[in-house]
Amino acid sequence: MSNTPHEIQDEFPELVGKMHELKASDEHFAQLLEDYREINRAIHRAETEVEPVGDAQMETMRKERMVLKDEIYGMLTKA
Repeated sequence: MSNTPHEIQDEFPELVGKMHELKASDEHFAQLLEDYREINRAIHRAETEVEPVGDAQMETMRKERMVLKDEIYGMLTKA
């Protein structure tokens, strides 16, 4: 278990410029980034036991983060 947040710009550092472009021009993409940020923060708070959650909820949150990350990456590589 890592206690380091998985910030999206750290996940795809080579695509940071494209992220900024899409965030400014695509409302859906901007919402995906916001959703990712929120779930990522919730996972980090749970991992550091600031706001503990059960194993099932942690697994659900991690799956949601993975789905968002995949969709963000897909949009970045298509654009």
